[in-house]
Amino acid sequence: MRRLAFFETAIGRCALAWGPAGVAAVRLPGASDAATRAALLRAVPDAVAAPLRDAGADAALAMTALLAGERDETGAIGLDMDGVGAFESAVYRQARAIPAGQTRSYGEIAAALGDPHLARAVGVALGRNPFVIVVPCHRVLAAGKRTGGFSAPGGVATKLRMLEIERAAFGPRDLFSPP
Repeated sequence: MRRLAFFETAIGRCALAWGPAGVAAVRLPGASDAATRAALLRAVPDAVAAPLRDAGADAALAMTALLAGERDETGAIGLDMDGVGAFESAVYRQARAIPAGQTRSYGEIAAALGDPHLARAVGVALGRNPFVIVVPCHRVLAAGKRTGGFSAPGGVATKLRMLEIERAAFGPRDLFSPP
C-alpha cells in the first residue's frame, strides 16, 4: 500500500506518495491542497492519506531541509521506479548526481548518457519527472545557462526560487538571456 501526505517547506505545502519500494511521487505546492493532491493522485492513483512516518517522514525531512537551504541529503531517498522507463531512469540518475548549488544543461546530461543529440529527450524526461526535489530537475538548464522550462506549479519562477535557495552558481543575466 502506498501512502500520501503533505509536508511544509519554505516554498509551501508539498505532497508525497511513498510505499515499501520508496518514494513514488512528489508534488510541489499547487494553487490549493486539493490541486496538489489531485496532481499526486494522477501519478499514484492508489495512494491513500496517512500520517508521515517511516520512509515518508525521512524523505519529507530531507526535502524540507534542502528547501530551507540546508545540506542536501535527498540522495539517500529510495525511489519507487515502477513504471519509469530505462531512459528516464538513466536521466534521473544523472540529475540526482548534480550537487545542490550546481547546475547542468540538458545537453550535458545527454552527453553523459552517451549521445549529446538527446538533449530534447532529456528535457521531455525531466518534464515528466514524478520525483521533483528528489530528482532535482530544477538544477537542469537550457544551453547558455538559460532557465529552460519547468513543468511544476509556478513554472520557471519556482525553478529560480529553488536554485536561489540552493545558492546556485549562476548569473541572472545568463538565466534571462534570449534563446
